[in-house]
Amino acid sequence: MNPLKKKIGILGGGQLGRMMIEEALRLNLHINVLEADAQCPSAKYANQFIEGSLQDEAKIRELAEISDVLTIEIEHVNINALLRLEKEGKQIIPSPKILAIIQDKGLQKLFFESKKIPTSPFVLVNNPAEWENGLKQLKATKIAAKTRRDGYDGKGVQLLDVDAILNQQIAIPFDQACVLEAFVPCEKEIAVMVARNEQGDINHFPIVEMEFDAEANLVTYLVCPAKLDNEIEEKAIEIAKQCVEAFDGVGIFAVEMFVTKTGDVLVNEIAPRAHNSGHHTIEANYTSQFEQLLRILAGLPLGSTELIQPAIMMNILGSNEVNGSYQLSGLDEALQTEGVYIHLYDKKTSKPMRKMGHVTVLGETVHDAHLKANYIREKLKITQD
Repeated sequence: MNPLKKKIGILGGGQLGRMMIEEALRLNLHINVLEADAQCPSAKYANQFIEGSLQDEAKIRELAEISDVLTIEIEHVNINALLRLEKEGKQIIPSPKILAIIQDKGLQKLFFESKKIPTSPFVLVNNPAEWENGLKQLKATKIAAKTRRDGYDGKGVQLLDVDAILNQQIAIPFDQACVLEAFVPCEKEIAVMVARNEQGDINHFPIVEMEFDAEANLVTYLVCPAKLDNEIEEKAIEIAKQCVEAFDGVGIFAVEMFVTKTGDVLVNEIAPRAHNSGHHTIEANYTSQFEQLLRILAGLPLGSTELIQPAIMMNILGSNEVNGSYQLSGLDEALQTEGVYIHLYDKKTSKPMRKMGHVTVLGETVHDAHLKANYIREKLKITQD
């Protein structure tokens, strides 16, 4: 089949799907989308849009019938339906066998352990009654508690003091099955986007590091290239590739990692799709993460992941004061600044901390990009309409 005639079906119609479609337009690629929300960011740009739940097997099969290959932009999909389709011969990238592991943070940690991928110490608990024994087994003073399923963007994650839980000074926050991880005091949080095609060709994008707002505990900037010692950089890239190859993964994967104060690199989580950690690549790299995934889906060669210019990416987040219709103030100042690229996701309403868009800032140096990013951050705000 002519690669450019291949019809691609995406489960999920959020901003990631929309940005894939934006890249697909340059190559005349045909994109179909399944999403429950008919007003989602991808709906009006897809060649064919199917309104339906990502858990509805009939709707997933409807998408499969009009598509040569299926992919995802969110992990929370009907894995069993995809496993059946894959067994019937439908091409699905990444494989639902990988999604089945990644959907469950407990299985993901067990996978790391079985493949000797460095990660933080952990225990699995099925309910609150098992927390006490689990915490005593873990022997940590502070933990990150994560629900095994359905967590995202900080939802389903809490940092907790172990003594406070054992002494019943604070309540156990989750009723469902959880991963309890020993908290890792880290020097940096970093991510590596890795691409691998069906032939086993693999490449990676330059490492990004996250900068946090200490008060809000939110990522303020993703910075590329990350400032790392050569030894740690090489170790992180090697581990990221090890993760993808251990899955025998095809597609694009965001490998999120901690760099500890002693120079160890530990894998936190993996996302088997385009990711917030790679948004800057649209302008900052010769091939974006979205184009790279489309190349893999269509059977085209991998593109160069080299950085063109240092970059900082920041999310445009919904304000705590706005819940409903909104406007974006500071747009004039942002658009008049050289090297600033604004991406809006066409979300109809704003909610507190909802991702409404992102901004990529390029500079001759990371310092130059920082100065511009700080200025844009002060000016660009979600306000009441």
